Amino acid sequence: MPAFFIKLKNGFYKLTKDPAVFASVIIIWIFLIIFILFPLAKILILTFEKSGHFTFSNIAEILAKRNHIKAFWNSLLLATLVGISGTALGFFFAFTSVRANLSRGWSKFLDAAIILPLISPPFTMAITIIFSFGRRGIITYNLLGFTHVNIYGMHSVLFAETITFFPIAYLTLKAILAGIDPTMEDMAFSLGSSRGRVFNTVTLPLTVPGLANSFLLLFAASLADFATPLILAGNKFPVLPTEAFLQITGLFDIRGGAVLSFILLVPAFTVFVLQRYWVAQKYYVTITGKSGAQTEIKSVAPWARKIFLGICLSICLLILYLYLLLFYASIVKAFGANYEITLKHYVVVFTEGLKAIKDTLIIAITGMFCGGFYGVIIGYLISKKDFISRSSMEIVSLLNYSLPGTIVGIAYLLAFNNPPIAITGTALIIIACYVFRYGATSIRTTVAILQQIDPSIEEASASLGAKSITTFRRITIPLVLPALFNGLGVVFIRSMTAISATIFLVSINWTLITVRILEKMTELELGVAAAFSVLVVTIVFTAIIFINLFLRIFRKEGATDLSNMLGG
Repeated sequence: MPAFFIKLKNGFYKLTKDPAVFASVIIIWIFLIIFILFPLAKILILTFEKSGHFTFSNIAEILAKRNHIKAFWNSLLLATLVGISGTALGFFFAFTSVRANLSRGWSKFLDAAIILPLISPPFTMAITIIFSFGRRGIITYNLLGFTHVNIYGMHSVLFAETITFFPIAYLTLKAILAGIDPTMEDMAFSLGSSRGRVFNTVTLPLTVPGLANSFLLLFAASLADFATPLILAGNKFPVLPTEAFLQITGLFDIRGGAVLSFILLVPAFTVFVLQRYWVAQKYYVTITGKSGAQTEIKSVAPWARKIFLGICLSICLLILYLYLLLFYASIVKAFGANYEITLKHYVVVFTEGLKAIKDTLIIAITGMFCGGFYGVIIGYLISKKDFISRSSMEIVSLLNYSLPGTIVGIAYLLAFNNPPIAITGTALIIIACYVFRYGATSIRTTVAILQQIDPSIEEASASLGAKSITTFRRITIPLVLPALFNGLGVVFIRSMTAISATIFLVSINWTLITVRILEKMTELELGVAAAFSVLVVTIVFTAIIFINLFLRIFRKEGATDLSNMLGG
């Protein structure tokens, strides 16, 4: 049934009476088909087609190579371990922040410290680990005097990805723990329960859906990360994203890269389905109404609060140390050999790297506006309008965001490298990748906000004779401005820091800062790589400050802020 039909209560269908909605749905579906479904279909076709016939031989050939089988299991193992360790660490931070009666200042400090990995290129932690614990690392060599240290392997990748991604779990679980009414625990305490029993029987069960969702988010994030294993593991610990990347860029085997992407697609899509299931569970909101004054939360004993805070501060100081080390490496001549202060690395950044900076900002700013408005329009349609393909539109619009960037990048390379849509090598393909991948965050925020708006507001406008486009422009847009600014911010930040998808899409004409960082790492110009990374963090942090200023102006009390959206 066409998308512009709506289902009536009696089971019959009719065309929507609103031409603006009809046109919007058709246009959106055209874009979704071109930039989401068509690229994924190209992967499937290349995977299962050979000489014009359907076949499994392509998969069999790839899986016949022992290294690829090893990479598959390594990817699942790493993603599982990162999901477990990152969720545990994120829960500990969230529990300490929300249930340990910390002052507002300490909570803000925790938020500020652990957001750094979220606004950095995904391999920044890998760079700082080399600076700190490598053969000429400041701790292993300068402090401890070790001369034969090998940090490369799964353990380093696991550590780097856990520190990089656990803030996602923290932001997710913090919101859930904050939603648990303290009086529920007070009632258990009044019946004589111990803190341990209250935690096991009240607090923990209420956070199970959030823990599951956090695990799946971190599992997917690790599964998508190819830069960290590429830098810290290499041949010692192959994973599917790096194998797919090397299959295309090293062996020039597009079909092999597509098959590896399809193999990676299977666990990624499974995680996507499971995540939607857990998010759909209605166990998150546990505030049942507050009557009377709120007592102090008793989840953590005063002596334990100091221990919990001390552990959290230690990890925050470790993160801050790693980022200060990154800055230090950017202002010395040769980290590990010559520690004389210099600005030569920044000279390289603003001369040789000036084109990459300009290209990145142009693409990020353009993608920011396109992605923000794209998300608001789709969020509005699926929240407020009734058409048959509404659920399908929501699922399809979130697909690219849920899949590993390696899959999306290879899919775009396959789909848009030849006519009828030959845009490979242009800025348009990178912008489209960002818009249809990261615009999903704006969709989710728009849906969440619109679900809180009484439909009678728009119905009143319609009853006064206003057309839907007038109602959308004069009533809906002002109400969803927080979602718009959130979408703008997330798309900009992800555009500045992403690499897994766009590494396949850059060209001589258009390149990105993150790609230049990876190039400098492989060329062992670590000081320049560090300088580029510091520049990205500075730009993104500045953008967050300005966007949050706008959010304070337009946001309703209690609305989701930008940092929570960065948590996924």
